[in-house]
Amino acid sequence: MKLRAEWKKLTPEVRLHTLGVPIIGLTGGIATGKSTVAELLIKRGLPVINADHLVKGIYAKEDTKDFIRRNYPDVILADEIDFKKLREKVFTDPQVKEEIETHIYARLKNAFSEAYRKLGEPEFVVYDVPLLFEKKLDSVVDMKVLVYAPESIQRKRLMSRDGHEETIARTIMASQLNIEDKKSRADFVIDNSSTLTELAREVDNFLRQIKD
Repeated sequence: MKLRAEWKKLTPEVRLHTLGVPIIGLTGGIATGKSTVAELLIKRGLPVINADHLVKGIYAKEDTKDFIRRNYPDVILADEIDFKKLREKVFTDPQVKEEIETHIYARLKNAFSEAYRKLGEPEFVVYDVPLLFEKKLDSVVDMKVLVYAPESIQRKRLMSRDGHEETIARTIMASQLNIEDKKSRADFVIDNSSTLTELAREVDNFLRQIKD
């Protein structure tokens, strides 16, 4: 599949990680179904890089484990990172959050480039990234695609999926940019407020609009 010329907006110099081919930024809000859409795109043959998987890979590397052991030994359990303790530390201490993000982000470009090479260096790539707008990555991708569900459905799914009380669900959702704000900033919106069958139709309709 090839992208229409109109969606090849950026030059490598200003594109995320100076990639030489267009990047479709795929994002959503918590419990909107972004991962499901990513899976549907993969099944349709699109090259997808998952930001969360890249970060997990960086955490698994010895230099990151050594960094955590040296600086935050209290989150090490049986010589491995206790991610529950690490998350608690990150959420309660802004300095720790900044230090860890600096370490991770410094290694993301190489991880991204390696993932791109493993895909066979396709002519474009879909970057599945939860915080596309929050991390201001929307200006360095060629296309912004939002997987959307209204807040009421988001909240219901989150409570059902993770067993949260409504108050906790609202707090978690409030930590991200409002889904309606994201919707207004997206180039395409894939609506996931109905069934999986309807979602597949939404995905296919999206692909018809962008392919050459």
